[in-house]
Amino acid sequence: MSYENITLEQPEAGVFLLTLRRPRALNALDSATLDELAHAIARVAADEQARVMLITGAGERAFVAGADIGEMQNFSPREARAFSEKGMRVMRALEALPVPVIALVNGYALGGGCEIALACDWILAAENAAFGQPEVSLGIPPGFGGTQRLPRRVGRALALELLTTGRQMKADEALRVGLANHVYPASELVQRGREMARAIASKGPLAVRLAKEAARRGENLDLGNACALETSLFALACATSDQKEGMRAFLEKRTPQFQGK
Repeated sequence: MSYENITLEQPEAGVFLLTLRRPRALNALDSATLDELAHAIARVAADEQARVMLITGAGERAFVAGADIGEMQNFSPREARAFSEKGMRVMRALEALPVPVIALVNGYALGGGCEIALACDWILAAENAAFGQPEVSLGIPPGFGGTQRLPRRVGRALALELLTTGRQMKADEALRVGLANHVYPASELVQRGREMARAIASKGPLAVRLAKEAARRGENLDLGNACALETSLFALACATSDQKEGMRAFLEKRTPQFQGK
């Protein structure tokens, strides 16, 4: 499949960089872009050599400014449901990727853009980043998971404030409340993201995948069952060649050569 609204690159081994490219629409999400995102995410999920995926938006003004209002304005309830369900499938697929997914938020991450960032495992923000769920200003609530993922990330009270006032949160506040992990100058954002991706890609790939699986699955379990899940995955890792190589390299004081096996 060829893409018109996104690019999917592999700038170095195991690292994928997905860029949304609708600059005239501030990278807004329409149905065609959601279809392209779904295809690209599936490509990364199927690649056994994948280690990390970075997601960003083209241009200096926006990560993703939201869903495409021009497409949405005349939706019937049936069409609105189909659009929401398509967006939900994309966000779930993004969230379910077995490798870490990092949002590099440059400029506006509003509405659907904020929802994409929330579906990523964590966020690196540029100093000019702005987050928000302004859908109530359009007479609708969020439709791609914002009412559910935002409270889980920043707490219900703050999330409801943002969801019902539609106000934007700047990068410094996003860092303070835990929405963003780090804030960098916009000119350094992709470089910093690639540095972090490179660090992750150098670790045991099966161990990284298992750590993400444990954290994701465990957050919906009580502590006892979550810890039992961790024990099972820990034991599973000890059946791998990577575990033998990692511990041997540590004892031999050398850099491990992981094979993902």
